[in-house]
Amino acid sequence: ILIGLRASGKTTIGRLLAKRLGGKFIDLDDRTAARLQCASTAEALVRFGEPRFRAAEAEALAHELATEHGSSPSILSLGGGTPMHPESLARLLAAQQSGIARIIYLRAEAPTLIARLRASAAETSARPSLTGLGTLEEVPVLLAKRDPVYRDLADEVIAVDEGGGLSAAEVAARTQLP
Repeated sequence: ILIGLRASGKTTIGRLLAKRLGGKFIDLDDRTAARLQCASTAEALVRFGEPRFRAAEAEALAHELATEHGSSPSILSLGGGTPMHPESLARLLAAQQSGIARIIYLRAEAPTLIARLRASAAETSARPSLTGLGTLEEVPVLLAKRDPVYRDLADEVIAVDEGGGLSAAEVAARTQLP
């Protein structure tokens, strides 16, 4: 399971890891949007608001954790706020403690995340604010709030911006998998 803020590389790195394992890549944001019959996470957040989105996300997480995805391990990428929802956090801890999940935190500093979000202007403009601040301005606020939770939850923390920034392939190569 990959955790981290938006723009930390969860989707790109998740796809690389799934390919490396010969397994399946699952993006929980996509599953949550589909559960709410929306085309995207942004649409689901705008239409239903964050509380309903997080409840649907917790349901999607429960489903994915209970689903067998074949003999090869799957890589599940979580939305940035997934571990902040009490029900989702409890499910993640239970999956981790039972040995069915290994949680990897893809950590980046705020300037790296902001630069990545700026580089993908279409994604930035489509994402609603979670704090009332602008999408870029809220990055340090979300990082300060979520980083301690992510660190406590993670089996492994990978600093994706270490040494001036690692490529997705370098991060995937550093990730310890079964």
